[in-house]
Amino acid sequence: MAAPSTTESLQDLAHRVGAVLFARGWRLVTAESCTGGGVAQAVTDIAGSSAWFECGFVTYSNAAKHRMLGVSDDTLRQFGAVSSATAEAMATGALTHSEADLAVAITGIAGPGGGSGTKPVGTVWFAWAVRGHPPEARCEQLNGDRLAIRDAAIRIALEGVADQGEEYDPI
Repeated sequence: MAAPSTTESLQDLAHRVGAVLFARGWRLVTAESCTGGGVAQAVTDIAGSSAWFECGFVTYSNAAKHRMLGVSDDTLRQFGAVSSATAEAMATGALTHSEADLAVAITGIAGPGGGSGTKPVGTVWFAWAVRGHPPEARCEQLNGDRLAIRDAAIRIALEGVADQGEEYDPI
């Protein structure tokens, strides 16, 4: 997937996501950490989104990821909250705990602190899962301040939702 479009407004991107999901009769669930519900906010800013948006989980702490999404303590301990394994488990858990057809999960380090040598500020893992298919995860190294990192992550998440919605045959 290409870098997020900065020419398409967030509202236009959310409208595009809605059109793709609505055309398929799919509903979206979000599982967010570093974006703090930003993806859910972007889609619910669109009038009529209740036709294609199921719900959102904001699981900022590891305990919430475990309790609300079923991310195992072993996964969190072995790979950390910012990892492919955790993002995939978040997406899978969001589908398990909802009636949605497509999930997006985001977990990362928006800064300004919290980074490390192996996971610097701006490291963000994404996962998308379509019910009945294994999740697909991707890592991005995003630049800028906290707001810029979160904005870019929201855009990447939504573009991935549109891509997933266009890619899979209806279930």
